[in-house]
Amino acid sequence: MSLTFSVGDLTIHRIIEQETSFVPALEMLPGLTPDLLAENRAWMRQAKALDDEDVLLLCFQSYVVKTPHHTILVDSCIGNDKPRPNRPKWNMKTDDTYLRGLDAAGFSVDDIDVVMCTHLHVDHVGWNTRLESGRWVPTFPKARYVFAKQEFDHWSEQNAKAEIPPFADSVLPVVEAGRHELVGNDHQIGDHVRILPTPGHTPGHIAITMGRQGRCGVLRRSHALTAADALPGAVDQVRRRSGQGRNDAPQFSRTLLRHRDAVLHGAFPLAVGRQDQAQGQWVCV
Repeated sequence: MSLTFSVGDLTIHRIIEQETSFVPALEMLPGLTPDLLAENRAWMRQAKALDDEDVLLLCFQSYVVKTPHHTILVDSCIGNDKPRPNRPKWNMKTDDTYLRGLDAAGFSVDDIDVVMCTHLHVDHVGWNTRLESGRWVPTFPKARYVFAKQEFDHWSEQNAKAEIPPFADSVLPVVEAGRHELVGNDHQIGDHVRILPTPGHTPGHIAITMGRQGRCGVLRRSHALTAADALPGAVDQVRRRSGQGRNDAPQFSRTLLRHRDAVLHGAFPLAVGRQDQAQGQWVCV
């Protein structure tokens, strides 16, 4: 899949930090059975979504979305110099892959107007900050960082009981620098960007929809979505989490992410497409 694509008057860039093996498929996906995995193993391996040991190969990535008025970075991956002893591939990482990817897409850290975090897990906040003279400082110095208030309050409460390292080194320094904004589920940025609450993976998890009047855009998803033909149970779970049936919620169908080269990530994060006006469903383009 291309690293750059356009939808309407938006241009979307994928910024890849890591593509690597992560978790056995049968552990990651609650609705997956050995028989269902066997039926789909060949194409998943061909698509480089599954290795020879049936471990999912995941892509940890950000999206930079260029609207007519803003440059918005959605989630900030893993980060450098962060102590993550439970994840050896993330622990005290020092490579320049992420910043080179940003540069290759034509952006510097100063170009980002808004950083939006779908949730505050370790692999979604890492590049919120970087180490400078022994201190954590915002990586994107001119950006305002948008956090869903429900999500922020949840992790603040947990961190008060016992320090949560990603919260301490990748979220609180942004707050201390006065660069953050806590928002409700009705938050919008201009006429292109709005929040859609998708609680489940975390208490305040959000999706971010982009496009004029919701007619096209990006939908950032939680840890339950992959190729619908292979994993209908996962799609059913997304339906429940997204509130299917509400007027403002996208309607998911088995056509969503039918393509075998669909983006796979630790959060299976991206559905990009147009709304099918006849059926009211989002379909992959």
